[in-house]
Amino acid sequence: MCGGAIVETEAYLHDDPACHASRGLTKRNRVMFGKPGHGYVYLIYGFHFCVNAVCRPAEAVLIRAVESTFGATQMLARRPVGKARELTNGPGKLCQAMSITRELDGVDLCNEQSELYIVENVDVKKFRKEKGPVITTTRVGITKAATLPLRFYLAGSDYVSKR
Repeated sequence: MCGGAIVETEAYLHDDPACHASRGLTKRNRVMFGKPGHGYVYLIYGFHFCVNAVCRPAEAVLIRAVESTFGATQMLARRPVGKARELTNGPGKLCQAMSITRELDGVDLCNEQSELYIVENVDVKKFRKEKGPVITTTRVGITKAATLPLRFYLAGSDYVSKR
């Protein structure tokens, strides 16, 4: 078991040309058209996986960075790095470290029995106070709708991928 607090995300909306669902239903993006609370996992550049949380039909949030707080030994075995912050400070990096692959596409992120799930941090107010403020900015690594302010990160986290 490994994971940590989500410290960076990007939103993708149904009418957003950068959203995989904007082009309609395909075999690859079918999870985005299903129930909210499921993971949409896909491959980019033929090598890196990315994981999103489906929030509404045809809309999802990409998890860009996680502040790894438990299971670091397991994650380091999968992704050997020199600095702890480099372990999960990017969507492909966190998927590699946490062994998130296409096999988890469609996983129920709300079920603690799933191989991958998201839970509320019981100390979320304290964590946000220590790691905040939340910064809203443009998304990273895309060309379509790149100017939309749909990227959010905690300014005080060392695990954020890009400043």
